[in-house]
Amino acid sequence: MKNRKAMKNGITTHTFTMTERCTMTSQNTSGDEQMQLIQVDPVRRNISLALTQIFVWPFIYLIFLMLLIFSKKETFRTETRYILFGHSLLVDLIFLCMTDFVVLLSYNFVLIPLHFCIPICMLMEAIAVSAPLTIGAMCMERYVAICMPLRHHAISTSRRALMVILMIWILSSINPFVDMFILVSTASHEYLSQLTHCHYEIMIPEKIHHFARGLLYIAGLVVILIIEVFCYVMIYLAARAASGDNMKSASKGQRTISLHILQLFLCTAEVMCPYIEAVVMQYDIQTYLTVRFINFLAFSITSRAVSPLVYGFRDEKFYTAMAYYIRCKNNTISSDTDKQT
Repeated sequence: MKNRKAMKNGITTHTFTMTERCTMTSQNTSGDEQMQLIQVDPVRRNISLALTQIFVWPFIYLIFLMLLIFSKKETFRTETRYILFGHSLLVDLIFLCMTDFVVLLSYNFVLIPLHFCIPICMLMEAIAVSAPLTIGAMCMERYVAICMPLRHHAISTSRRALMVILMIWILSSINPFVDMFILVSTASHEYLSQLTHCHYEIMIPEKIHHFARGLLYIAGLVVILIIEVFCYVMIYLAARAASGDNMKSASKGQRTISLHILQLFLCTAEVMCPYIEAVVMQYDIQTYLTVRFINFLAFSITSRAVSPLVYGFRDEKFYTAMAYYIRCKNNTISSDTDKQT
């Protein structure tokens, strides 16, 4: 294995976290070997940990603030697009908090029993899959609002939004549960009782299973991309045929879906990163470590900031509410502010 070759050369690899999608785990990798693999130079480890915290916590603060604002105003809890946006914020917040938790465990060389890691890995995987599904649902909502304005209130209800969120969680949980059942039924007791770092690859030790999972995930992203392109084209046609306020609304919807497509490309890049990293690792382990850490910050962390930018700052109503609460004027939004939004 390349891992053992790296250890023989005195080269250690970077922290193993689920979000970094490392593909180096095998059924016979012990906790002691994994501990050796992450013992990098202390200076480099401290710098990497500091950079991770600098990137993670501002986004956690921003998303938590937006969720507080979402919970305080009834309009945001009853309109479909804001309900989906709130769900997107919640998913991103859980993802960032759990990512930081796993990173801190790894950088402090904390190994935990594999059976305790499995629920964490399953939740992280479900959250990762639910993000693009939520993006697709938000695009469909904008399509209905702009291309079917007369039917929008009948179709996009808060009840249906909650049903869509439930379906998103059901769909995103299927694959983790299937992987868990396969692992429990095929893995040895020794493998299930070992100490490890929490990353999803512990649930798919077979290479063919890992490859099939990647193909399935990419296929799902392609389907969502097709939906988003369809919504974009239909909104573009509606914008050309509209005039006045309708044209302005359609043009804004186009820009919103364009940002959603950017989000989807970031999700796709996150899935493709491990394959690129595997190629780089064959040539130079140090370059591989640098590339993997950059990918981790760019696609696993920074990409989570796109959702707040899409609605948090571009949506006039939500931005007005944010500005109001940041100034700490009152605990509730005044009627004057509601009129302005």
